[in-house]
Amino acid sequence: MTERATMRTINGEPVLRFERRLRHSPQKVWRAVSDPAEMVHWFPAAVEAELRPGAPMRFTFPEEAVVDGAWDGEVLEVDPPKVYMFRWNQDVLRFELIPDGDGCLLVFTQTIGGGQIGRLGAGRTAAGWDHCLDALVTQLGGETPEPFDNWLAGIEAYIEQFGLGEGTVRGTELHFARDLVWKPVDEVWATLVQDSPLDSEPPVRATNGHIPAGRLITAEAPKVLEYEWLHDGKPAGLVRWSIESDPALGVRVELTQSIPPELAELRATALAAWHVHLELFFAAVHDDIRCPWPEDRVEMLTKHYQDLLRRRPSS
Repeated sequence: MTERATMRTINGEPVLRFERRLRHSPQKVWRAVSDPAEMVHWFPAAVEAELRPGAPMRFTFPEEAVVDGAWDGEVLEVDPPKVYMFRWNQDVLRFELIPDGDGCLLVFTQTIGGGQIGRLGAGRTAAGWDHCLDALVTQLGGETPEPFDNWLAGIEAYIEQFGLGEGTVRGTELHFARDLVWKPVDEVWATLVQDSPLDSEPPVRATNGHIPAGRLITAEAPKVLEYEWLHDGKPAGLVRWSIESDPALGVRVELTQSIPPELAELRATALAAWHVHLELFFAAVHDDIRCPWPEDRVEMLTKHYQDLLRRRPSS
């Protein structure tokens, strides 16, 4: 059974940690994790590098063409057969091999760069490395790793485990940010608006029954959708969907809802509703349409946010 990753904050940065107990010698595993010719069997990108500290590294995904002069990594530490550490773009990857009987313990960590936006991608990153490390174990055993395309459940499980779906309160605004795993912005927008004419009413998929929708204010394809929300039939604030793209960190959706102080008692339910809404939207972006609306999960999350708001009213 695959051991699940953990995530801790170390020196202000999120660090993923994976462990695998292997029945192979450190020397054999060392070759698998450090020799580019061996890494091709399990690592997500082709690697070009010399095994010396300070050497530049290049990573090329299968669907990409090699760009001359584009070296986006650096070897940081080489201590065979114990430690191999390198930088890949803004992240630092470290493989440590610890002798364990006839085999060894592989401890793999990834320090995720990119600040809070980089942290949002920890769910997809952890699920991806689970698959890669499983492929490494298979390859070490002399077998050929099988293709894998069932990413959604693994990513969702890590989003839940790491608390990456949580909303926060910023003054009079509720705020959510959700990584969308490099989905093209146009596809995300199309999923959000469907076939809505975007004239006076917001698209159905951008609304839910817990936050009654009013008139559409802004529709700037493929990035911004904003509408009024109603309380007792009157405008009470704004809901804003923003689809953001970062060339190094991927595509994400950010959602905010303004709630005036006199309606602060609605925050926990609204946070729970948007939390669930974004879970469903995330699945829909990845072609998994889920019905009906999970009211029991909203109730559970409402209690969760009530407890959070009692401990820290805003963040």
